[in-house]
Amino acid sequence: MMSEGYEFLKAVRDRDGTAVTEALSQPGSVVVNARDITSGESALHIVTERRDAVWIRFLTQKGANPNVRDKRGNSPLSLAVSLGFVEGAKELIEAGARVDETNATGETPLIVAIHRRDTAMVETLLENGASPDRTDNSGRSARDYAAMPGTDPRIAKAIADADARRGDDGGATYGPRF
Repeated sequence: MMSEGYEFLKAVRDRDGTAVTEALSQPGSVVVNARDITSGESALHIVTERRDAVWIRFLTQKGANPNVRDKRGNSPLSLAVSLGFVEGAKELIEAGARVDETNATGETPLIVAIHRRDTAMVETLLENGASPDRTDNSGRSARDYAAMPGTDPRIAKAIADADARRGDDGGATYGPRF
C-alpha cells in the first residue's frame, strides 16, 4: 500500500477531484502539503506546471503552502513565472506567495520574468510589490537586467512606473534629499 501523500499526489496528477476532495476532508489531514520524495514537488507544483488556475485556487483555499519549494529550490510562483502563466502567478500571490523569494540561483521571479522578456508578468510582479533591487547570485538585480542592451524598453518603463507609484527614484541619487 502506498502512503497517503503518494495517493494524494497521484490523484492530483490524475485530476481526480473526488479522491483529492476526499483526502482533504479527513479530519486533521495535512496531506495538502505532501511532497513527492524524488522531486520535492507539492500538489501546487503539479497543478501550476499544467497551468491550472482553478486547481491552484482550490488547493490554496484548502491550505496548500504557496511558498513550498521543490528539490531544485523552485516555488510554485517561480514555476508559474518560468512558464509565463500570469493567471497562475496572480492566484499564488493572492494566496500569499512571496514575490521576492529566490530560486537556487538566487533569481527572484521578477528576474526570471525579465530574462523571459515577459512584460505582462513583470508588470504583475511589480504591481504586487516585487523589488527590482533584489540581486541574484551574480550580484545583478532585476533593474540591472532591465537596463541591459537588447531588453525590451517596456520592462525598464514598468520598473520606472512602479518606482513612481512607490515614490521612489530607483536609487538614482544617494544621500539626503532637499
